[in-house]
Amino acid sequence: MTETVRSWIQTNLFPSLRSGVVTILTLVLLALLIPPLLRWFYLDAVFHGANRNICGAGACWAFVNDRLELLIYGRYPAPERWRVKLAGFVLLVFVLLAAWPRNPWRVMSVLLLMSLCPLLAGTLLVGGVFGLPFVPTDQWGGLSLNVLLTFATVAIALPLGVVLALGRRSGLPAIRWLCTGFIELLRGVPLLAVLFMAMVMLPMFLPEGTSFDRLLRAIVGLSLFVAAYLAETVRAGLQGIDKGQYEASAALGLSYWGTHRLIVLPQAFRLTVPGIVNTVIDLFKDTTLVSIIGLFDLLGIIGQAIKDPSWLGLAREGYVFAASVFFVCCFAMSLYSRAIERRIGRVRH
Repeated sequence: MTETVRSWIQTNLFPSLRSGVVTILTLVLLALLIPPLLRWFYLDAVFHGANRNICGAGACWAFVNDRLELLIYGRYPAPERWRVKLAGFVLLVFVLLAAWPRNPWRVMSVLLLMSLCPLLAGTLLVGGVFGLPFVPTDQWGGLSLNVLLTFATVAIALPLGVVLALGRRSGLPAIRWLCTGFIELLRGVPLLAVLFMAMVMLPMFLPEGTSFDRLLRAIVGLSLFVAAYLAETVRAGLQGIDKGQYEASAALGLSYWGTHRLIVLPQAFRLTVPGIVNTVIDLFKDTTLVSIIGLFDLLGIIGQAIKDPSWLGLAREGYVFAASVFFVCCFAMSLYSRAIERRIGRVRH
């Protein structure tokens, strides 16, 4: 055991003189930084209280604890927040069924995740039917809004991205140029410009006097933007499919759509899992930009909460909490992506 540890230290920490110096400097830096951070983060921290008068030298997590429901649900009415929890539970069940490798109905689960799940979650959140009180979208917010925006955008953008990828490889010039122009236009402008255009220009294409919900406009803008990136990711996967696969499917008499549905797209998705997950992680972080167009996501709610006279000056704790939440969510998605890659690697070998 001792020999194993000594070998690991020699191989990973001191494989050469230069690496050994870097390792020693890193250890010294960690020794200087970790004790004060630990004191601020936990040892001197305050976890419970009604206002900032109880805060001391360490972090004042009482602020986060006091505003936790606001950070998660935004201004969603307190008596109706069970609907947000139930919608989140429904989403989690569908995601687990779609992600479970041994699920024999996995393809059907993915289709239900993209179709039935948004219908159920939307009905629960909006209400107005089955005796559920209507809750306008301007009262939605917090972390639940970031999750909702990510899920709704992926549900719309992924199928649209596949269509755009196929269109860009089409033999018909008009379709190929149209899809190429859409993809390059959306990839060539910043997301903020797309969001502002969705806020300002979308109502101009509707009949006069027609109102268009602000949240739906944000979802449309995000979906178009993400679809352009997903289209290029899927197209890279399509280009990785051997030409013989197309020739074999043609020999079997499969149509264009049959070839792509049964043979090409399943293999292309296996090749592009890291790229798709990377785009979803970027999207989850980019949902914080909607606070600029008047939607109060987690960062927007924190920005409002730190202006409360009872908790003035506690922005550091709020933003550390937000960073921790985003890191946990993005790291979990990254771990799932790596698990899929390892599973695909084992199948290939």
